[in-house]
Amino acid sequence: MAERQSVSVRNLVLDVLLEISEKNAFCDQAIHRMLQRHPMEKRDRAFFQRLAEGTVERQITIDYVLNQFSKVKVRKMKPVIREILRMGAYQILYMDQVPDSAVCNEAVKLVQKRKIPQLKGFVNGVLRTIARGRDRIAYPPREEFLSYLSVTYSMPEWIARRFVDAYGEAEAENLCAGFLAEAGRIAVRCQGSRYSVDEVKDSLVGQGVTVEPGILFPDALRLKNIGSVMELEAFRQGMVQVQDESSMVVGAVSGIRPGDVVLDLCAAPGGKSMHAADLLAGRGVVISADLTEEKVEKIRENTARLGYDNVEHYVQDARIFREEWEERADVVIADLPCSGLGVIGKKCDIKYKTKPEDIPELSRLQRKILQTLCRYVKPGGRLVYSTCTIAGEENEDNVAWMEKHLPLERVSIEELLPKPLRGGTGTEGFVQIFPREGLLDGFFVAVFQKG
Repeated sequence: MAERQSVSVRNLVLDVLLEISEKNAFCDQAIHRMLQRHPMEKRDRAFFQRLAEGTVERQITIDYVLNQFSKVKVRKMKPVIREILRMGAYQILYMDQVPDSAVCNEAVKLVQKRKIPQLKGFVNGVLRTIARGRDRIAYPPREEFLSYLSVTYSMPEWIARRFVDAYGEAEAENLCAGFLAEAGRIAVRCQGSRYSVDEVKDSLVGQGVTVEPGILFPDALRLKNIGSVMELEAFRQGMVQVQDESSMVVGAVSGIRPGDVVLDLCAAPGGKSMHAADLLAGRGVVISADLTEEKVEKIRENTARLGYDNVEHYVQDARIFREEWEERADVVIADLPCSGLGVIGKKCDIKYKTKPEDIPELSRLQRKILQTLCRYVKPGGRLVYSTCTIAGEENEDNVAWMEKHLPLERVSIEELLPKPLRGGTGTEGFVQIFPREGLLDGFFVAVFQKG
């Protein structure tokens, strides 16, 4: 049971939270680094990840509560005390299996371990007061809708406002609630050119994994009851690639055929490159590139694990034209840097790291990259543009810009889309996928042909 988790696991969570808040680290990367340095049993790892991710994900709500029960406001607290209180409040408010007394006692031990014993009473008092008064917390009323959305769903108010302006109050609340839905599963794509779905299922079930079918694609599976994906034989043997089904739409509508040359820029960690290689079935080539050696190394790791020998790897700034690639590609995949507003549910800290001014800046960056990538497409070839956001400036606005400024025209993708996504804008050459309660990422895909 989680109440038996020792202070040592909580101490590692505290290190992660401080790295995120004080060093601006990304939550998923900080967690991954910590697990590499401190391997844990499955039960401890699950508790560690839940507490670290949950505390970050619910930070706005937690700070709102702490400010009601603490005389010292969150912004004035010492960083280590602030994070101890945040993780303690998260356990009290959202982890029913952990007794309140254990939460308070373990928080006090953390204060002592960090050599600030004079603050033990303060931390103990705040957390015990929250435990006693949680039923009397005064959350913002629905009449103050933006504050209500922000605090209830731990969503920065500027994002809540965008959602309300774009979709109305009811749908904005559905989006915010959906981002917080606990998926408890990951999606994988079977390497269809080498393994049947049944072979993959048999391997996974043999390791005690609960396997559910995908909701968009027959070669997609949803996995539950796994510890680390790297412990799965199906993963280690290259039978599957971790990839959300929304992301799989890129390969599905790309028109990639065996023998094609496919160029994937901004490719790390390589999910779409690997999908392209699978679609090529051993014929043709995937040129997979990204900005830094570190990112390209992740693509190499996936290529080696999956056993593809027709994937080339390059360190390349996508903004800078590379003459040897001019008009070489049958298909260019342009999955470009974006605000990430479609994957808030998966990347729990992206909503805090993204700022309002980032969106127009990213849109300009995308257009600069697109001007370069367009030059790599053969006449008659395709460019597939995608983002993991639901911001119109980065999606529909850029589609209109491309048609106006680049030698590209949209082509219908209706017949290539999975059936659940048909009947919308597919005939116009694009699709906006909205996040669905841990089942799908928010994603935008548009396909163009070069004249």
